[in-house]
Amino acid sequence: MSGAATSMAKHSIEGRVVSRAGDAVVLAIPGTDYRLHLAVEAGVAADERGELRGSIEAEAKRVDVVGSGGKFVEPVIGRPRRVQGRIVGGDARLGAIVVDAGFGPIVCRLTDLRQGLGDFSTGQLVAFDVMRGARLVAVDH
Repeated sequence: MSGAATSMAKHSIEGRVVSRAGDAVVLAIPGTDYRLHLAVEAGVAADERGELRGSIEAEAKRVDVVGSGGKFVEPVIGRPRRVQGRIVGGDARLGAIVVDAGFGPIVCRLTDLRQGLGDFSTGQLVAFDVMRGARLVAVDH
């Protein structure tokens, strides 16, 4: 993928924590019905209204370029299992593509050793399964 690394802070989302248990949260995405179950780092904290800003990071199984369809995360409620969206950037250091999944970006590390950033380009519509452990990472504003 041409275009070197992109700022992960640029690829953050805002959400509201509707519940938290240990190292996991349920994150509500404003303007949607999404309630994503994500792991969190200890330092990730919501403000007094339960709102926070962070980056969703996931490990993608084999990524497929698709010819049509929308942008989404499945299921709407639960841990992310499938993502489809447009590539909006990449990070060579992380070996990750950044995919706009409709409500915002998800940083997706490539795990299939047969695939690399050079196999993809900005604007492509891609789909992939997500490995367990998708997480919310705090980002600087």
